[in-house]
Amino acid sequence: MKALFDLSFTKFISPSIAKIVYVLIMVVIGLTYLIAVIASFRVNAVIGLLVLIIVGPIVALLYLVLARVGLESLIAAIRTAENTAELVRLSGGGRPNAGPGAPANYPYAPQYPPASPTPPPAAPGF
Repeated sequence: MKALFDLSFTKFISPSIAKIVYVLIMVVIGLTYLIAVIASFRVNAVIGLLVLIIVGPIVALLYLVLARVGLESLIAAIRTAENTAELVRLSGGGRPNAGPGAPANYPYAPQYPPASPTPPPAAPGF
């Protein structure tokens, strides 16, 4: 809960609430499926059976898979960011793309001004 009010956004709350969001999505999909089955039975019994047995489960499963993939992608991106920040911290480095104030212990910081490449040698005879 403390991370929810972190205005510097240094802590991610998505991994901790992903389970809750996924359960809520499953409940909403289940209720929507149930409402669709009831509504289709009110129209026609054949359509109701079609929605109950074929269309409803396929659509519900598709939405559930899409929700799961979306949440997993979000969690993977957040874990990548956390792991990258931890690796930079452990290596004692500064921020990537740090400018002139880059710490000396970060050897891969870009050099400013960028070194100009040497021109290729001229062809013989010119």
